[in-house]
Amino acid sequence: MIGKNIHQFAQELWPINRSITGEGVRETLKRISNHIPGLKIKSVPSGTRAFDWTVPKEWSIKEAYIITPKGKKICDFSQNNLHILGYSIPFQGVISFDELKKNLYTLPKQPDAIPYVTSYYKERWGFCLSQNLYDTLGKGNYKVVIKSSLFKGELNYGEMFIKGKSDKEILLSSYICHPSMANNELSGPTVLTFLAKWLKEINETSYSYRIIFVPETIGSITYLSRNYKKMKKKTFAGFNVSCVGDDRTYSYLPTRNGDTISDTISKHVLKWIDPKFIKYSWLNRGSDERQYCAPGIDLPIASILRTKFGEYPEYHTSLDNLENVVTPKGLDGGYWAIRRALEAIEKNKYYKTTVLCEPQMGKRGLYPTLSTKDLLDQEIKLFLDLVSLCDGKKSLLEIAEILNVPIWSLYDKMSILEQKNLIKNTNI
Repeated sequence: MIGKNIHQFAQELWPINRSITGEGVRETLKRISNHIPGLKIKSVPSGTRAFDWTVPKEWSIKEAYIITPKGKKICDFSQNNLHILGYSIPFQGVISFDELKKNLYTLPKQPDAIPYVTSYYKERWGFCLSQNLYDTLGKGNYKVVIKSSLFKGELNYGEMFIKGKSDKEILLSSYICHPSMANNELSGPTVLTFLAKWLKEINETSYSYRIIFVPETIGSITYLSRNYKKMKKKTFAGFNVSCVGDDRTYSYLPTRNGDTISDTISKHVLKWIDPKFIKYSWLNRGSDERQYCAPGIDLPIASILRTKFGEYPEYHTSLDNLENVVTPKGLDGGYWAIRRALEAIEKNKYYKTTVLCEPQMGKRGLYPTLSTKDLLDQEIKLFLDLVSLCDGKKSLLEIAEILNVPIWSLYDKMSILEQKNLIKNTNI
């Protein structure tokens, strides 16, 4: 089960403190590149304009904690990197609890959870902690230490291009900007890493693949600002890979218009993997599909997910972990759902029969030479149905829908019919 290998890689990446910029992003990309050599790590200087946005200062955090009036160290960044408010400015001093609590963030409805909170575009400092811990605090003076820095640095992303037979491209994107959370962060880049490994092992894909690992929102906007013109011309399909690691459900988030090949393939694959999959609308968007499908960009990027971001109780908290939420089984399911979709796009060709009228199947070993009153064997009937539907106007996906079977159940059958010279691929 490939999910075990993906889970092990997620465990390796777990301790790294990621944000939209910084050493954690670079270290994550470096470890991804160990699995997929050829990944190029790019940098964009702070202050660079990207459409309506500006690449922010780089953030570095070395140490952060609070000492209570009784001398106890709490909210220790070294123990859990969710304790620090993301992008906190440096601060050191002794302050009252009344002052301190203005900079503390909790989730009263989830008292055991440390919330994930950030302040990327307004300078402030703060700590995140469980409500249970907060409730133990009282009046007195607290020592606060945040050894961080904001400086003109760079934003980093990873990019890989796999050249296929066609110049048409499939975009695969995931984000690498969250600290230690499992489904919302690590499931995406780890599954995408192993999908990229699989694609690289194929001698020659039908389509070219553009694979990117970016900080969410600012990373995808920055990437598009540099590449969108050629991407608009070449991108044929694609998926934003996010929240693919739990094993509760499968779900699908459409493109803005909902009528691309990415949408059609997603719904077909999920119908056969899990007929009870959840179909969301564009109004339920929340990740980088917002940028890829934005008006004027208009890329055909859908999302195949397990439990969608924002739809599970552990989302954006310390409870989103690699033990109770993301599992090898869940990652395996997420990997295979997207791989099935990519295989379907690769195999979704148009075929045309090479003979007029029904072919003589018996002389090709595809039909019994003794005719009886018994009904045709289902496999024989499937071969005949396939030939009858190969008119050069229907794609393999359309044929699979007519036959009401998963497209992957037809791959071997179409290969046999091609070998017997009964059909030909009209895409060539």
